[in-house]
Amino acid sequence: MMASQFGSMLTRLGNLSTSDHASVVSINLFVALLCGCIVIGHLLEENRWVNESITALVIGVCTGVVILLTSGGRSSHLLVFSEDLFFIYLLPPIIFNAGFQVKKKQFFRNFITIMLFGAVGTLISCGIITSGVMQFFSKLDIGSFDIGDYLAIGAIFSATDSVCTLQVLNQDETPLLYSLVFGEGVVNDAASVVLFNAIQSFDLTHTNLRIALQFIGNFFYLFFTSTMLGVVAGLLSAYIIKTLYFGRHSTDREVALMMLMAYLSYILAELFYLSGILTVFFCGIVMSHYTWHNVTESSRVTTKHAFATLSFVAEIFIFLYVGMDALDIEKWRFVSKTPGTSVAVSSILIGLVLVGRAAFVFPLSFLSNLAKKTPTEKITFRQQVIIWWAGLMRGAVSVALAYNQFARSGHTQLRSNAIMITSTITVVLFSTVVFGLMTQPLIRFLLPHSKNTTSMVYSDSSTPKSFAVPLLESAQNSDADMGGHGFPRPSSLRMLLTTPSRSVHHYWRKFDDAIMRPMFGGRGFVPFVPGSPTERSAPQ
Repeated sequence: MMASQFGSMLTRLGNLSTSDHASVVSINLFVALLCGCIVIGHLLEENRWVNESITALVIGVCTGVVILLTSGGRSSHLLVFSEDLFFIYLLPPIIFNAGFQVKKKQFFRNFITIMLFGAVGTLISCGIITSGVMQFFSKLDIGSFDIGDYLAIGAIFSATDSVCTLQVLNQDETPLLYSLVFGEGVVNDAASVVLFNAIQSFDLTHTNLRIALQFIGNFFYLFFTSTMLGVVAGLLSAYIIKTLYFGRHSTDREVALMMLMAYLSYILAELFYLSGILTVFFCGIVMSHYTWHNVTESSRVTTKHAFATLSFVAEIFIFLYVGMDALDIEKWRFVSKTPGTSVAVSSILIGLVLVGRAAFVFPLSFLSNLAKKTPTEKITFRQQVIIWWAGLMRGAVSVALAYNQFARSGHTQLRSNAIMITSTITVVLFSTVVFGLMTQPLIRFLLPHSKNTTSMVYSDSSTPKSFAVPLLESAQNSDADMGGHGFPRPSSLRMLLTTPSRSVHHYWRKFDDAIMRPMFGGRGFVPFVPGSPTERSAPQ
Protein backbone atom coordinates (compact mmCIF):
# COMPACT_ATOMS: atom_id res chain seq x y z
CA MET A 1 0.00 0.00 0.00
CA MET A 2 2.77 2.38 1.02
CA ALA A 3 4.75 1.46 -2.09
CA SER A 4 1.81 2.22 -4.41
CA GLN A 5 1.19 5.59 -2.73
CA PHE A 6 4.88 6.45 -3.00
CA GLY A 7 4.86 5.43 -6.66
CA SER A 8 1.82 7.59 -7.45
CA MET A 9 3.47 10.54 -5.66
CA LEU A 10 6.59 10.14 -7.78
CA THR A 11 4.43 10.00 -10.93
CA ARG A 12 2.70 13.27 -9.98
CA LEU A 13 6.06 14.89 -9.25
CA GLY A 14 7.34 13.67 -12.61
CA ASN A 15 4.32 15.13 -14.40
CA LEU A 16 4.77 18.40 -12.52
CA SER A 17 8.44 18.48 -13.47
CA THR A 18 7.55 17.84 -17.12
CA SER A 19 4.96 20.63 -17.03
CA ASP A 20 7.43 23.05 -15.45
CA HIS A 21 10.06 22.15 -18.03
CA ALA A 22 7.59 22.79 -20.87
CA SER A 23 6.80 26.20 -19.37
CA VAL A 24 10.49 27.02 -19.12
CA VAL A 25 11.00 26.01 -22.77
CA SER A 26 8.06 28.20 -23.86
CA ILE A 27 9.35 31.20 -21.89
CA ASN A 28 12.86 30.72 -23.34
CA LEU A 29 11.52 30.67 -26.89
CA PHE A 30 9.33 33.70 -26.28
CA VAL A 31 12.20 35.73 -24.80
CA ALA A 32 14.39 34.71 -27.75
CA LEU A 33 11.68 35.95 -30.11
CA LEU A 34 11.51 39.25 -28.22
CA CYS A 35 15.26 39.65 -28.71
CA GLY A 36 14.85 38.82 -32.40
CA CYS A 37 12.12 41.47 -32.76
CA ILE A 38 14.36 44.10 -31.19
CA VAL A 39 17.32 43.23 -33.46
CA ILE A 40 15.23 43.15 -36.65
CA GLY A 41 13.42 46.35 -35.63
CA HIS A 42 16.81 48.04 -35.22
CA LEU A 43 17.90 46.90 -38.68
CA LEU A 44 14.67 48.29 -40.16
CA GLU A 45 14.91 51.58 -38.25
CA GLU A 46 15.36 53.68 -41.41
CA ASN A 47 12.57 51.93 -43.32
CA ARG A 48 9.70 54.33 -43.99
CA TRP A 49 7.14 51.53 -44.36
CA VAL A 50 7.80 49.10 -41.54
CA ASN A 51 7.81 49.81 -37.78
CA GLU A 52 8.56 47.55 -34.81
CA SER A 53 4.88 46.83 -34.14
CA ILE A 54 4.39 45.42 -37.63
CA THR A 55 7.72 43.57 -37.37
CA ALA A 56 6.66 41.88 -34.11
CA LEU A 57 3.25 41.06 -35.59
CA VAL A 58 4.76 39.43 -38.69
CA ILE A 59 7.32 37.49 -36.64
CA GLY A 60 4.49 36.32 -34.38
CA VAL A 61 2.46 35.05 -37.36
CA CYS A 62 5.51 33.26 -38.82
CA THR A 63 6.30 31.71 -35.45
CA GLY A 64 2.67 30.61 -35.14
CA VAL A 65 2.93 28.83 -38.50
CA VAL A 66 6.11 27.02 -37.41
CA ILE A 67 4.59 25.95 -34.07
CA LEU A 68 1.40 24.88 -35.84
CA LEU A 69 3.39 22.63 -38.19
CA THR A 70 5.70 21.17 -35.55
CA SER A 71 2.82 20.46 -33.13
CA GLY A 72 0.81 18.63 -35.75
CA GLY A 73 -1.89 21.31 -35.88
CA ARG A 74 -2.64 21.26 -32.14
CA SER A 75 -1.44 24.75 -31.20
CA SER A 76 0.04 27.92 -32.69
CA HIS A 77 1.30 29.81 -29.63
CA LEU A 78 3.66 29.40 -26.73
CA LEU A 79 1.47 31.05 -24.09
CA VAL A 80 -2.31 31.04 -23.55
CA PHE A 81 -3.87 34.50 -23.91
CA SER A 82 -4.76 35.99 -20.54
CA GLU A 83 -6.72 39.22 -20.05
CA ASP A 84 -5.07 39.61 -16.63
CA LEU A 85 -1.63 39.40 -18.21
CA PHE A 86 -2.58 42.12 -20.67
CA PHE A 87 -4.56 44.52 -18.47
CA ILE A 88 -2.64 44.07 -15.20
CA TYR A 89 0.97 43.66 -16.33
CA LEU A 90 1.52 44.76 -19.95
CA LEU A 91 -0.76 47.76 -20.53
CA PRO A 92 0.10 49.88 -17.41
CA PRO A 93 3.79 50.53 -18.27
CA ILE A 94 2.86 51.46 -21.86
CA ILE A 95 0.17 53.96 -20.90
CA PHE A 96 2.14 55.38 -17.95
CA ASN A 97 5.23 55.99 -20.08
CA ALA A 98 3.03 57.67 -22.69
CA GLY A 99 1.80 60.14 -20.09
CA PHE A 100 5.30 60.51 -18.64
CA GLN A 101 6.82 61.36 -22.05
CA VAL A 102 4.02 63.41 -23.60
CA LYS A 103 4.67 67.09 -24.30
CA LYS A 104 2.21 68.59 -21.88
CA LYS A 105 2.07 72.03 -23.47
CA GLN A 106 0.94 70.55 -26.78
CA PHE A 107 -1.38 68.06 -25.06
CA PHE A 108 -3.19 70.61 -22.88
CA ARG A 109 -3.28 73.21 -25.65
CA ASN A 110 -5.48 70.71 -27.51
CA PHE A 111 -7.09 69.22 -24.41
CA ILE A 112 -10.70 70.06 -25.36
CA THR A 113 -10.26 68.63 -28.86
CA ILE A 114 -8.61 65.49 -27.49
CA MET A 115 -11.44 64.96 -25.02
CA LEU A 116 -14.01 65.56 -27.75
CA PHE A 117 -12.37 62.95 -29.97
CA GLY A 118 -11.64 60.52 -27.13
CA ALA A 119 -14.92 60.59 -25.20
CA VAL A 120 -17.66 61.95 -27.47
CA GLY A 121 -16.05 60.39 -30.54
CA THR A 122 -15.98 56.97 -28.89
CA LEU A 123 -19.71 57.20 -28.14
CA ILE A 124 -20.44 58.22 -31.75
CA SER A 125 -18.25 55.46 -33.19
CA CYS A 126 -19.75 52.87 -30.83
CA GLY A 127 -23.27 53.91 -31.83
CA ILE A 128 -22.54 53.67 -35.56
CA ILE A 129 -20.75 50.30 -35.31
CA THR A 130 -23.53 48.90 -33.10
CA SER A 131 -26.23 50.05 -35.53
CA GLY A 132 -24.28 48.62 -38.45
CA VAL A 133 -23.73 45.16 -36.96
CA MET A 134 -27.38 44.95 -35.89
CA GLN A 135 -28.38 45.71 -39.48
CA PHE A 136 -25.90 43.45 -41.31
CA PHE A 137 -25.33 40.54 -38.93
CA SER A 138 -29.01 39.65 -38.92
CA LYS A 139 -28.66 38.79 -42.62
CA LEU A 140 -25.73 36.43 -41.98
CA ASP A 141 -25.91 32.97 -40.47
CA ILE A 142 -23.61 33.53 -37.49
CA GLY A 143 -25.90 32.79 -34.56
CA SER A 144 -27.98 34.95 -32.26
CA PHE A 145 -26.72 38.02 -30.41
CA ASP A 146 -28.61 40.13 -27.89
CA ILE A 147 -28.46 43.92 -27.56
CA GLY A 148 -25.64 43.62 -25.00
CA ASP A 149 -23.50 41.67 -27.49
CA TYR A 150 -24.10 44.24 -30.23
CA LEU A 151 -23.19 47.13 -27.94
CA ALA A 152 -20.11 45.22 -26.76
CA ILE A 153 -19.02 44.78 -30.39
CA GLY A 154 -19.43 48.54 -30.85
CA ALA A 155 -17.20 49.21 -27.83
CA ILE A 156 -14.64 46.59 -28.89
CA PHE A 157 -14.11 48.08 -32.35
CA SER A 158 -14.21 51.68 -31.13
CA ALA A 159 -10.90 51.12 -29.27
CA THR A 160 -8.04 52.49 -31.35
CA ASP A 161 -4.50 51.19 -30.99
CA SER A 162 -2.60 53.90 -29.13
CA VAL A 163 0.45 51.60 -28.93
CA CYS A 164 0.85 51.44 -32.70
CA THR A 165 0.27 55.20 -32.93
CA LEU A 166 3.51 55.65 -30.98
CA GLN A 167 5.30 53.78 -33.75
CA VAL A 168 3.82 55.44 -36.85
CA LEU A 169 3.72 59.09 -35.72
CA ASN A 170 6.69 61.20 -34.63
CA GLN A 171 6.28 63.62 -31.72
CA ASP A 172 8.95 65.98 -33.12
CA GLU A 173 8.08 65.91 -36.83
CA THR A 174 4.30 66.28 -36.42
CA PRO A 175 3.69 67.52 -32.85
CA LEU A 176 0.09 68.61 -33.43
CA LEU A 177 -0.91 65.36 -35.12
CA TYR A 178 0.93 63.27 -32.53
CA SER A 179 -0.73 65.17 -29.69
CA LEU A 180 -4.22 64.82 -31.17
CA VAL A 181 -4.02 61.22 -32.41
CA PHE A 182 -2.08 59.77 -29.51
CA GLY A 183 -3.92 61.77 -26.82
CA GLU A 184 -7.23 60.81 -28.37
CA GLY A 185 -6.03 57.18 -28.62
CA VAL A 186 -5.28 56.92 -24.90
CA VAL A 187 -8.55 58.62 -23.91
CA ASN A 188 -10.36 56.48 -26.50
CA ASP A 189 -8.93 53.24 -25.09
CA ALA A 190 -9.99 54.29 -21.61
CA ALA A 191 -13.44 55.31 -22.86
CA SER A 192 -13.89 52.02 -24.72
CA VAL A 193 -12.99 49.97 -21.65
CA VAL A 194 -15.26 52.08 -19.42
CA LEU A 195 -18.05 51.80 -22.00
CA PHE A 196 -17.51 48.03 -22.29
CA ASN A 197 -17.66 47.57 -18.51
CA ALA A 198 -20.76 49.76 -18.29
CA ILE A 199 -22.46 47.65 -20.97
CA GLN A 200 -21.71 44.48 -19.03
CA SER A 201 -22.96 45.92 -15.73
CA PHE A 202 -26.27 47.32 -17.06
CA ASP A 203 -29.37 45.30 -17.93
CA LEU A 204 -29.95 46.53 -21.47
CA THR A 205 -32.74 44.13 -22.42
CA HIS A 206 -35.35 46.68 -21.30
CA THR A 207 -34.02 50.14 -22.12
CA ASN A 208 -35.77 53.46 -21.68
CA LEU A 209 -34.78 57.12 -21.46
CA ARG A 210 -33.97 56.92 -17.74
CA ILE A 211 -31.64 53.93 -18.18
CA ALA A 212 -29.97 55.58 -21.19
CA LEU A 213 -29.32 58.80 -19.25
CA GLN A 214 -28.08 56.80 -16.26
CA PHE A 215 -25.77 54.85 -18.56
CA ILE A 216 -24.26 58.02 -20.09
CA GLY A 217 -24.00 59.69 -16.65
CA ASN A 218 -22.16 56.65 -15.26
CA PHE A 219 -19.81 56.77 -18.25
CA PHE A 220 -18.77 60.40 -17.61
CA TYR A 221 -18.62 59.83 -13.83
CA LEU A 222 -16.11 57.01 -14.30
CA PHE A 223 -14.20 59.21 -16.72
CA PHE A 224 -13.87 62.09 -14.25
CA THR A 225 -13.12 60.01 -11.15
CA SER A 226 -10.47 57.97 -12.99
CA THR A 227 -8.70 61.16 -14.08
CA MET A 228 -8.80 62.66 -10.57
CA LEU A 229 -7.44 59.46 -9.01
CA GLY A 230 -4.43 59.61 -11.35
CA VAL A 231 -3.82 63.27 -10.52
CA VAL A 232 -4.07 62.63 -6.76
CA ALA A 233 -1.68 59.65 -6.96
CA GLY A 234 0.86 61.72 -8.91
CA LEU A 235 0.64 64.66 -6.49
CA LEU A 236 0.94 62.34 -3.49
CA SER A 237 4.15 60.82 -4.86
CA ALA A 238 5.54 64.30 -5.53
CA TYR A 239 4.72 65.51 -2.00
CA ILE A 240 6.20 62.41 -0.32
CA ILE A 241 9.46 62.54 -2.28
CA LYS A 242 9.77 66.33 -1.93
CA THR A 243 9.12 66.25 1.84
CA LEU A 244 11.17 63.21 2.82
CA TYR A 245 13.79 63.49 0.05
CA PHE A 246 14.91 59.86 -0.11
CA GLY A 247 17.82 60.76 -2.39
CA ARG A 248 19.99 61.96 0.47
CA HIS A 249 20.32 58.33 1.59
CA SER A 250 19.35 56.11 -1.33
CA THR A 251 18.37 56.83 -4.92
CA ASP A 252 17.01 53.29 -5.18
CA ARG A 253 14.19 54.12 -2.78
CA GLU A 254 12.93 57.13 -4.69
CA VAL A 255 13.05 55.24 -8.02
CA ALA A 256 11.20 52.31 -6.45
CA LEU A 257 8.62 54.65 -4.89
CA MET A 258 7.93 56.34 -8.25
CA MET A 259 7.40 52.99 -9.96
CA LEU A 260 5.24 51.53 -7.20
CA MET A 261 3.10 54.67 -6.82
CA ALA A 262 2.46 54.69 -10.56
CA TYR A 263 1.45 51.03 -10.55
CA LEU A 264 -0.60 51.50 -7.37
CA SER A 265 -2.70 54.17 -9.09
CA TYR A 266 -3.61 51.69 -11.84
CA ILE A 267 -4.44 48.87 -9.41
CA LEU A 268 -6.53 51.18 -7.22
CA ALA A 269 -8.53 52.24 -10.26
CA GLU A 270 -9.20 48.59 -11.13
CA LEU A 271 -10.08 47.89 -7.49
CA PHE A 272 -12.75 50.62 -7.51
CA TYR A 273 -14.01 49.62 -11.00
CA LEU A 274 -12.65 52.78 -12.61
CA SER A 275 -10.54 53.17 -15.75
CA GLY A 276 -6.97 52.19 -14.91
CA ILE A 277 -5.83 53.39 -18.36
CA LEU A 278 -6.99 56.96 -17.77
CA THR A 279 -5.74 56.94 -14.16
CA VAL A 280 -2.19 55.81 -14.93
CA PHE A 281 -1.96 58.14 -17.96
CA PHE A 282 -2.69 61.26 -15.91
CA CYS A 283 -0.54 59.93 -13.08
CA GLY A 284 2.34 59.83 -15.59
CA ILE A 285 1.66 63.42 -16.67
CA VAL A 286 1.61 64.70 -13.08
CA MET A 287 4.71 62.70 -12.09
CA SER A 288 6.70 64.10 -15.03
CA HIS A 289 5.68 67.64 -14.08
CA TYR A 290 6.33 67.45 -10.33
CA THR A 291 7.78 64.18 -8.98
CA TRP A 292 10.50 63.78 -11.60
CA HIS A 293 12.03 67.16 -10.65
CA ASN A 294 12.11 66.25 -6.95
CA VAL A 295 14.49 63.31 -7.32
CA THR A 296 18.26 63.26 -7.74
CA GLU A 297 19.95 63.63 -11.10
CA SER A 298 20.88 59.93 -11.27
CA SER A 299 17.30 58.94 -10.43
CA ARG A 300 16.02 61.12 -13.27
CA VAL A 301 18.21 59.29 -15.74
CA THR A 302 17.23 55.91 -14.26
CA THR A 303 13.47 56.51 -14.24
CA LYS A 304 13.52 58.00 -17.73
CA HIS A 305 15.17 54.89 -19.20
CA ALA A 306 13.42 52.38 -16.94
CA PHE A 307 9.90 53.55 -17.86
CA ALA A 308 10.76 53.72 -21.56
CA THR A 309 12.33 50.23 -21.53
CA LEU A 310 9.41 48.59 -19.71
CA SER A 311 6.99 50.21 -22.14
CA PHE A 312 9.02 49.14 -25.16
CA VAL A 313 9.26 45.49 -24.09
CA ALA A 314 5.55 45.36 -23.24
CA GLU A 315 4.64 46.76 -26.68
CA ILE A 316 6.74 44.15 -28.49
CA PHE A 317 5.36 41.39 -26.25
CA ILE A 318 1.76 42.33 -27.09
CA PHE A 319 2.20 42.43 -30.86
CA LEU A 320 4.28 39.26 -30.88
CA TYR A 321 1.59 37.37 -28.98
CA VAL A 322 -1.29 38.74 -31.08
CA GLY A 323 0.57 37.53 -34.17
CA MET A 324 0.92 34.01 -32.78
CA ASP A 325 -2.66 33.91 -31.50
CA ALA A 326 -3.96 34.82 -34.95
CA LEU A 327 -3.46 31.19 -36.04
CA ASP A 328 -5.08 29.52 -33.02
CA ILE A 329 -6.46 26.35 -34.63
CA GLU A 330 -9.17 25.86 -31.99
CA LYS A 331 -11.04 29.00 -33.01
CA TRP A 332 -10.46 28.63 -36.75
CA ARG A 333 -11.82 25.08 -36.69
CA PHE A 334 -15.29 26.48 -35.93
CA VAL A 335 -15.30 28.78 -38.95
CA SER A 336 -13.46 26.51 -41.42
CA LYS A 337 -16.73 25.17 -42.86
CA THR A 338 -18.04 28.66 -43.65
CA PRO A 339 -15.02 30.81 -44.56
CA GLY A 340 -17.22 33.16 -46.60
CA THR A 341 -19.17 34.13 -43.50
CA SER A 342 -16.00 34.93 -41.57
CA VAL A 343 -14.66 37.05 -44.45
CA ALA A 344 -18.00 38.88 -44.70
CA VAL A 345 -18.06 39.61 -40.95
CA SER A 346 -14.47 40.92 -41.03
CA SER A 347 -15.18 43.07 -44.10
CA ILE A 348 -18.32 44.54 -42.51
CA LEU A 349 -16.42 45.36 -39.32
CA ILE A 350 -13.56 47.05 -41.23
CA GLY A 351 -16.08 49.09 -43.22
CA LEU A 352 -17.92 50.14 -40.07
CA VAL A 353 -14.63 51.11 -38.39
CA LEU A 354 -13.87 53.38 -41.37
CA VAL A 355 -17.32 54.97 -41.35
CA GLY A 356 -17.53 55.20 -37.55
CA ARG A 357 -14.25 57.08 -37.28
CA ALA A 358 -15.06 59.45 -40.14
CA ALA A 359 -18.43 60.19 -38.53
CA PHE A 360 -16.78 61.94 -35.58
CA VAL A 361 -13.34 63.10 -36.80
CA PHE A 362 -14.58 65.52 -39.46
CA PRO A 363 -17.64 66.96 -37.62
CA LEU A 364 -15.80 67.33 -34.30
CA SER A 365 -12.80 68.90 -36.06
CA PHE A 366 -15.21 71.44 -37.57
CA LEU A 367 -16.60 72.23 -34.12
CA SER A 368 -13.11 72.47 -32.66
CA ASN A 369 -12.02 74.87 -35.41
CA LEU A 370 -14.92 77.19 -34.58
CA ALA A 371 -13.36 77.80 -31.17
CA LYS A 372 -9.87 78.50 -32.57
CA LYS A 373 -8.88 82.15 -32.87
CA THR A 374 -6.13 81.96 -35.48
CA PRO A 375 -5.80 79.90 -38.70
CA THR A 376 -2.56 78.33 -37.44
CA GLU A 377 -4.43 76.74 -34.53
CA LYS A 378 -7.09 75.17 -36.73
CA ILE A 379 -6.99 71.58 -37.95
CA THR A 380 -6.72 71.62 -41.73
CA PHE A 381 -8.59 69.16 -43.91
CA ARG A 382 -5.35 67.32 -44.75
CA GLN A 383 -4.56 66.97 -41.06
CA GLN A 384 -8.10 65.70 -40.46
CA VAL A 385 -7.56 62.99 -43.09
CA ILE A 386 -4.36 61.89 -41.32
CA ILE A 387 -6.11 61.91 -37.92
CA TRP A 388 -8.89 59.78 -39.40
CA TRP A 389 -6.46 57.34 -41.04
CA ALA A 390 -3.95 57.04 -38.16
CA GLY A 391 -6.74 56.14 -35.72
CA LEU A 392 -8.08 53.26 -37.82
CA MET A 393 -5.65 50.73 -36.34
CA ARG A 394 -7.08 48.27 -33.85
CA GLY A 395 -4.86 46.41 -31.40
CA ALA A 396 -4.55 44.36 -28.25
CA VAL A 397 -7.28 46.26 -26.35
CA SER A 398 -9.82 45.11 -28.95
CA VAL A 399 -8.51 41.53 -28.74
CA ALA A 400 -8.64 41.52 -24.92
CA LEU A 401 -12.21 42.89 -24.86
CA ALA A 402 -13.30 40.37 -27.50
CA TYR A 403 -11.91 37.51 -25.40
CA ASN A 404 -13.69 38.93 -22.36
CA GLN A 405 -17.05 39.01 -24.17
CA PHE A 406 -16.87 35.92 -26.38
CA ALA A 407 -14.48 33.48 -24.66
CA ARG A 408 -13.72 32.03 -21.26
CA SER A 409 -10.10 31.47 -20.17
CA GLY A 410 -8.95 31.87 -23.78
CA HIS A 411 -11.26 29.17 -25.15
CA THR A 412 -14.64 29.17 -26.87
CA GLN A 413 -17.07 26.40 -27.78
CA LEU A 414 -19.74 28.38 -29.68
CA ARG A 415 -19.51 29.00 -33.41
CA SER A 416 -20.84 32.56 -33.19
CA ASN A 417 -18.29 33.44 -30.50
CA ALA A 418 -15.48 31.84 -32.47
CA ILE A 419 -16.46 33.86 -35.55
CA MET A 420 -16.33 37.09 -33.55
CA ILE A 421 -12.90 36.30 -32.06
CA THR A 422 -11.37 35.28 -35.41
CA SER A 423 -12.92 38.33 -37.06
CA THR A 424 -11.48 40.57 -34.34
CA ILE A 425 -8.01 39.10 -34.91
CA THR A 426 -8.43 39.52 -38.69
CA VAL A 427 -9.41 43.19 -38.28
CA VAL A 428 -6.45 43.79 -35.93
CA LEU A 429 -3.97 42.19 -38.35
CA PHE A 430 -5.39 43.94 -41.41
CA SER A 431 -5.65 47.38 -39.80
CA THR A 432 -2.21 47.22 -38.16
CA VAL A 433 -0.39 46.02 -41.27
CA VAL A 434 -2.29 47.85 -44.03
CA PHE A 435 -3.24 51.08 -42.28
CA GLY A 436 0.01 51.12 -40.28
CA LEU A 437 2.16 50.66 -43.40
CA MET A 438 0.38 53.46 -45.23
CA THR A 439 0.35 56.07 -42.44
CA GLN A 440 3.85 57.52 -42.83
CA PRO A 441 3.72 57.65 -46.67
CA LEU A 442 0.32 59.36 -46.33
CA ILE A 443 1.81 61.96 -43.98
CA ARG A 444 4.67 62.61 -46.40
CA PHE A 445 2.19 62.96 -49.28
CA LEU A 446 -0.28 65.27 -47.52
CA LEU A 447 2.22 67.19 -45.36
CA PRO A 448 5.51 67.18 -47.32
CA HIS A 449 7.06 69.94 -45.16
CA SER A 450 5.98 68.64 -41.75
CA LYS A 451 9.51 68.00 -40.48
CA ASN A 452 10.61 70.55 -37.91
CA THR A 453 14.08 71.97 -37.79
CA THR A 454 14.32 71.37 -34.06
CA SER A 455 15.76 68.14 -32.79
CA MET A 456 15.35 66.36 -29.50
CA VAL A 457 18.73 64.63 -29.66
CA TYR A 458 21.48 66.10 -27.53
CA SER A 459 25.10 65.16 -27.35
CA ASP A 460 25.29 65.10 -23.58
CA SER A 461 22.69 62.55 -22.54
CA SER A 462 23.81 62.42 -18.93
CA THR A 463 22.52 65.85 -17.94
CA PRO A 464 19.01 66.37 -16.59
CA LYS A 465 18.23 68.97 -19.24
CA SER A 466 18.58 66.43 -22.04
CA PHE A 467 15.85 64.46 -20.37
CA ALA A 468 13.77 67.46 -19.35
CA VAL A 469 13.35 68.75 -22.89
CA PRO A 470 11.21 65.89 -24.25
CA LEU A 471 9.05 66.09 -21.15
CA LEU A 472 8.66 69.80 -20.52
CA GLU A 473 9.69 71.54 -23.76
CA SER A 474 12.84 73.63 -23.55
CA ALA A 475 13.85 75.65 -20.54
CA GLN A 476 13.44 78.83 -22.56
CA ASN A 477 9.87 77.92 -23.43
CA SER A 478 9.13 77.15 -19.80
CA ASP A 479 10.61 80.38 -18.58
CA ALA A 480 8.84 82.38 -21.25
CA ASP A 481 5.50 81.18 -19.95
CA MET A 482 6.18 82.80 -16.60
CA GLY A 483 6.29 86.22 -18.14
CA GLY A 484 3.88 87.31 -20.77
CA HIS A 485 4.46 91.06 -21.10
CA GLY A 486 6.06 93.02 -23.91
CA PHE A 487 6.32 90.19 -26.42
CA PRO A 488 5.68 90.93 -30.10
CA ARG A 489 2.75 89.43 -31.94
CA PRO A 490 3.77 85.90 -33.12
CA SER A 491 4.51 85.78 -36.83
CA SER A 492 5.05 82.02 -37.16
CA LEU A 493 3.80 78.75 -35.68
CA ARG A 494 7.02 78.37 -33.72
CA MET A 495 6.64 81.81 -32.15
CA LEU A 496 2.96 81.16 -31.54
CA LEU A 497 3.80 78.06 -29.50
CA THR A 498 6.53 79.78 -27.47
CA THR A 499 5.12 83.30 -26.99
CA PRO A 500 2.88 83.62 -23.92
CA SER A 501 -0.73 84.57 -24.37
CA ARG A 502 -3.69 85.23 -22.09
CA SER A 503 -4.94 81.68 -22.39
CA VAL A 504 -6.01 78.97 -19.98
CA HIS A 505 -2.45 77.70 -20.12
CA HIS A 506 -1.12 81.13 -19.09
CA TYR A 507 -3.35 81.34 -16.02
CA TRP A 508 -2.59 77.73 -15.13
CA ARG A 509 1.14 78.51 -15.11
CA LYS A 510 0.56 81.43 -12.75
CA PHE A 511 -1.45 79.18 -10.42
CA ASP A 512 1.15 76.43 -10.75
CA ASP A 513 4.05 78.74 -9.86
CA ALA A 514 2.23 80.40 -6.97
CA ILE A 515 0.58 77.42 -5.25
CA MET A 516 1.29 73.99 -6.75
CA ARG A 517 5.08 74.03 -7.15
CA PRO A 518 5.88 75.37 -3.66
CA MET A 519 3.78 72.52 -2.23
CA PHE A 520 4.57 69.65 -4.61
CA GLY A 521 7.94 70.64 -6.04
CA GLY A 522 8.92 70.72 -9.68
CA ARG A 523 11.39 72.75 -11.69
CA GLY A 524 12.76 75.62 -9.65
CA PHE A 525 11.22 74.56 -6.36
CA VAL A 526 13.42 71.64 -5.25
CA PRO A 527 14.60 72.31 -1.66
CA PHE A 528 18.31 72.76 -0.99
CA VAL A 529 19.43 69.55 0.67
CA PRO A 530 22.98 68.17 0.74
CA GLY A 531 23.29 65.75 -2.16
CA SER A 532 20.27 67.19 -3.98
CA PRO A 533 20.24 68.36 -7.62
CA THR A 534 20.20 71.98 -6.41
CA GLU A 535 23.54 71.65 -4.62
CA ARG A 536 25.58 71.95 -7.83
CA SER A 537 23.71 75.03 -8.99
CA ALA A 538 24.02 76.78 -5.61
CA PRO A 539 26.12 80.01 -5.56
CA GLN A 540 29.74 79.44 -4.62
